[in-house]
Amino acid sequence: MTSNIFSGTMPALMTPCKADRSPDYDALVKKGQELIAAGMSAVVYCGSMGDWPLLTDAERMEGVERLVKAGVPVVVGTGAVNSKSAAAHAAHAQKVGAHGLMVIPRVLSRGSSVTAQRHHFSAILKAASSLPAVIYNSPYYGFATRADLFFDLRAEFPNLIGFKEFGGFDDLRYAAENITSQDDQVTLMVGVDTAVYHGFLNCGATGAITGIGNALPKEVLHLVTLCKKAAEGHAEARKRAQELEEALGVLSSFDEGPDLVLYYKHLLVLNGEDEYRLHFNETDVLTDAQRNYVEAQYKLFRAWYADWCAQGGVITECA
Repeated sequence: MTSNIFSGTMPALMTPCKADRSPDYDALVKKGQELIAAGMSAVVYCGSMGDWPLLTDAERMEGVERLVKAGVPVVVGTGAVNSKSAAAHAAHAQKVGAHGLMVIPRVLSRGSSVTAQRHHFSAILKAASSLPAVIYNSPYYGFATRADLFFDLRAEFPNLIGFKEFGGFDDLRYAAENITSQDDQVTLMVGVDTAVYHGFLNCGATGAITGIGNALPKEVLHLVTLCKKAAEGHAEARKRAQELEEALGVLSSFDEGPDLVLYYKHLLVLNGEDEYRLHFNETDVLTDAQRNYVEAQYKLFRAWYADWCAQGGVITECA
């Protein structure tokens, strides 16, 4: 596999809000810089975590441009109801110097049509032909890109170099077995936090896009490093990677649900980042039960992780 922007660990940035619930770009840039300093290879903005449906096109583009100008390597999400808007986001990303694209399927209008999706993907890839891109496969978008469509597109657009799989274990297995293993120039990105071990060990993934990594960057990078070592056949690393993924299990599982942004923003607030306290819609809040549950699980994980790290061996080697 040739090294490319889609071969590392990338947090999908959330969009912080000011008191008037408008985007706080200064806080967005600050978070991006902090995560790169922590060891992340790039950031993703705006995917689902960035609340792209709740932002205007101009707001999204400003966030991208601010990150780029601050020197943060950024992969841009192209989610849009209209293919022209999606292509405009791709063109803007290329113009301002972004590092890559996360190509999101067409939604709502003809979203289940393979023909419509082929034209949608083509418009995006053509609009930013110099940017490396991955197709974002997710059950939440209601369309599953299969091998025939992927390779039809790749034959026409060589900048399509990978696949981000947000589905479950079976979806990752399909991507590995039918898409990314066919061509060693095509990369597989694990797109869901609950499947990092499976993706690296069983599916040959070379990178991961993470939600929980916004709040726990060191711990997520630790997991990925252990998984990479385990993928080389290291028995102790395999065991330790399983232990760490299991301990992260509940916190990672929020990545699979509709309240993922609410949960992960709350974890940032617990970390002392008050700029993530608000959401764009006033009614988008965790219930008391949800908040108490995530706080208890977060406390439990942090206590376990501190104790676990003291065991040394490959844990320390991969930290």
